[in-house]
Amino acid sequence: MTQEDHTPPSPPLPVTYAGETVCLLPDRALWWPAGRVLFVADLHLGKAATYRALGQPVPAGTTRENLARLSALLLHYRPVQLVFLGDLLHAAQARTPSVLEGLAAWRESSGALDCVLVRGNHDSRAGDPPASLGIRVVDEPFAIGPFAACHHPQSHETLGVIAGHLHPALSLYGAGRDNVRLPCFCLEAGLLILPAFGEFTGGWKVPRQPGRRLYPVGDSRVWQLPDA
Repeated sequence: MTQEDHTPPSPPLPVTYAGETVCLLPDRALWWPAGRVLFVADLHLGKAATYRALGQPVPAGTTRENLARLSALLLHYRPVQLVFLGDLLHAAQARTPSVLEGLAAWRESSGALDCVLVRGNHDSRAGDPPASLGIRVVDEPFAIGPFAACHHPQSHETLGVIAGHLHPALSLYGAGRDNVRLPCFCLEAGLLILPAFGEFTGGWKVPRQPGRRLYPVGDSRVWQLPDA
């Protein structure tokens, strides 16, 4: 990876979770400084290729863009471990030569980085990534420090769950009927849900309720909405 791969990441928003400081990143990822671990959820690599295989005229290039953003984060934060919180590949049809070659080139550039994939529902259909990539594949929950890395949001008796799957988003309303939908982090007791890292993934509109903190991502920053 080189400095030319991508612009430097925008400043994070630190929050306290499970007794640790974690950083919500505008690139829709989570950084745990004390453990030097980067968490990303729901890349859905090859989703556009899957739709094109079904005859849908959707844009190409999302896999390349997603991996470039991820490379920029690795270059900036220098983690010792990268944890994918499920749905790395979108479907079996996503295993095209271009997608797998792009993933292999990215993995080669990441060197000896320890990569772990917590299986998600799409991984079960797409199949594990090629063994040549050196990505460990585990089932949820995957214990790491004070956290349980999961794909599906759930509770854990002793660990703070970090999950994906839902692609949380929210709508902000302006004048008249204007509104914009933004991806967001969702934090509540014992559960932190990450927005989808991948482009072209859609989103679940998170209802606001007491005890739930929402952190929208937009304009290269993360901020906290007032409590409900």
